[in-house]
Amino acid sequence: MDDLTPKTAVESLQNLMVAIGRGTDRTHPDFARLRNAVLAMPELKPYLPDFVTTCRNGAQFWAYIKGKANHYQERDQHIWSGFSPVLSYLENRANNPGADEVSAVLQTFDSEHVHSAWQKALARKTTDPEAALTSARTLLESTCKRILDSLAISYSDTADLPDLYSAVAKGLNLSPSQHTEQIFKQVLGGCHSVVQGLGAMRNRLGDAHGKGIASYKPLPRHAALAVNLSGAMAMFLVETFEARRAVSP
Repeated sequence: MDDLTPKTAVESLQNLMVAIGRGTDRTHPDFARLRNAVLAMPELKPYLPDFVTTCRNGAQFWAYIKGKANHYQERDQHIWSGFSPVLSYLENRANNPGADEVSAVLQTFDSEHVHSAWQKALARKTTDPEAALTSARTLLESTCKRILDSLAISYSDTADLPDLYSAVAKGLNLSPSQHTEQIFKQVLGGCHSVVQGLGAMRNRLGDAHGKGIASYKPLPRHAALAVNLSGAMAMFLVETFEARRAVSP
């Protein structure tokens, strides 16, 4: 990717596409380089607009964008809207230095479900707090189910998050009742309270249920708290599971 950061590569490609949409730079030599740099980052794939993956050169993008709108202002808006999810994801990641560590652990553990839920939570916490709360809970539910499956511990398809977490905590020796040291009991009890709170927050403020007149709307800071807590808890559970598996005969 040469010396380009992910955000620089994405913004440069966006700017070049805007220029093409205004009728210039259709044969710019940097188009392929920037597009290849962006596509080489798999963590960005869920957030990229379709026209980045389907348009292989400037001429193809020009044919695409001129068919979307007759005026360059409308083309600009179409391009900016398309890039908004990936730029929001990169900006949120930059504002959360610990997010990369969580991502690395969850990507290795389960890229399809667990890591995907984490990426969605990160991308949504500023632009769509309600959806971010739902993704935060989905992250923990997916993590718990994946661990329970690996431990061959059965659970009901209708089990809620606190029940799933309790089963995982017992299976990983993280239940407060499994310890006698008071400080461990206190910390592990706090973890259980965090999970219960995240489940309740999603039920009350997330986007999975209809809202009444007196309902509350979560703010980005509420979503950030939920997403950061869910990421920390998911990483803790995965690392505990991996550590126990490493010493198992």
